[in-house]
Amino acid sequence: MASISRSNLYLGLLCVVFAAVLIFVWIPSDTDSGIVEKVRGRFNIGDALAPTVAACFVLFGGLLLLASERNDPFQTAITKRHILFIASLVAVTAMSLLVMRFAGTFIAEIANLFRIEPVEYRLLRAAPGWKHVGFVLGGVLMVSGIIAIIEHGFSRRGLLVAVLAVVLMIVVFDLPFEDLLLPPNGDV
Repeated sequence: MASISRSNLYLGLLCVVFAAVLIFVWIPSDTDSGIVEKVRGRFNIGDALAPTVAACFVLFGGLLLLASERNDPFQTAITKRHILFIASLVAVTAMSLLVMRFAGTFIAEIANLFRIEPVEYRLLRAAPGWKHVGFVLGGVLMVSGIIAIIEHGFSRRGLLVAVLAVVLMIVVFDLPFEDLLLPPNGDV
């Protein structure tokens, strides 16, 4: 008889608790505005919208795992291979966020080597082109890195999917909103 594993239960509960902490503690304490703001009769995206949507996806995923736990009591046990997979995803995500955060500043410093009057990235973070540097480099690294982990190797197709995904996010989140700064520019 196979041993009973509760991996979906543990992962689902972890996701639900993490999402609840994000939605009710972290996001409200870390953002200055709500999900949507009304300024002079016009609705603007608030600082809390994107992280709240992301946390809701985590919550939904956790609830799906909890629902599948009830239907399938015989699940795969969590092994060293699973832990290494999650660790590699966390490592790629952390590295990508670091690239996203510091790429614009680094490229501005490189540009300053060839300029008479230096530029400061903090002043350029809303300028077309400059505002996309970190988001594009970090986003492509993140998506293509995660695809490479799942497919056990880099591929041109994975890189193309990453580029298209990042371009689509820019089209959806940046172009329609003139006062929205893509990550990490709000923190620079």
